[in-house]
Amino acid sequence: MDVHATDFITIGLLVLLEGLLSADNALVLAILVLGLPRREQRKALRYGIVGAFTFRILAVLLAVHLIQVGFVKLIGAMYLLYLSSKHFFGSGGAEARREIKPATPWLGLSAFWATVAKVELTDIVFAVDSILVAVAMSPKTWVVITGGLLGIVTMRMVIGQLLALVRTYPALVDGAFIIIAWVGVKLLIEYFRVEGWIHFEINKWFSFGLIVVIFLISYVYARKVGPAPTVDDEAAELIQRSQDTADRS
Repeated sequence: MDVHATDFITIGLLVLLEGLLSADNALVLAILVLGLPRREQRKALRYGIVGAFTFRILAVLLAVHLIQVGFVKLIGAMYLLYLSSKHFFGSGGAEARREIKPATPWLGLSAFWATVAKVELTDIVFAVDSILVAVAMSPKTWVVITGGLLGIVTMRMVIGQLLALVRTYPALVDGAFIIIAWVGVKLLIEYFRVEGWIHFEINKWFSFGLIVVIFLISYVYARKVGPAPTVDDEAAELIQRSQDTADRS
């Protein structure tokens, strides 16, 4: 294996890029698992990390062919735009909209496994996007895989911080879904560009800057609204179980 000092510099840059430019990925995953009890959130994210590792490696091995699967970005864009529209137009009023709703079953899966499935589907979309950027920085498979995997670990730490913030300040949820809508629009534009329907692209640093601005504005607003009342974790889980029992009956 041909190893140079510049390879390690490239790995460091890839970790930095993954950490910075995956802010949208981290936010989407944090929102997806938010409806689960806290212990299950950590478990779902562990499955998500395994999936992210797997999809990143597969994406590297198939990088030459990924440019031909633009439909993955189209599916991802439509899903994220659906999540945002459901949040803003499918609930009654700001207070109801910002409540952390329990995860629900989906396609015959339990609430937990439905959430894991959604996390893995999201991982696939972002793996394609992330690896195409990484492959452009280095032709060496081991460099791209190492940088991508270390970047995922960085992203996992970011998700933990985001979950804590959103639990403390529920008003942040609106800002999170505005960011998710923007990510959906960005993926849609990228799909149109791959198909040759448009001839411009969204600069990733512009996208990251816009995400930071939206998040900061949302954070200032959420601080102004105030934190959520604290509830003991065990009591919260008992409430969750009683709601599940009532739903089943």
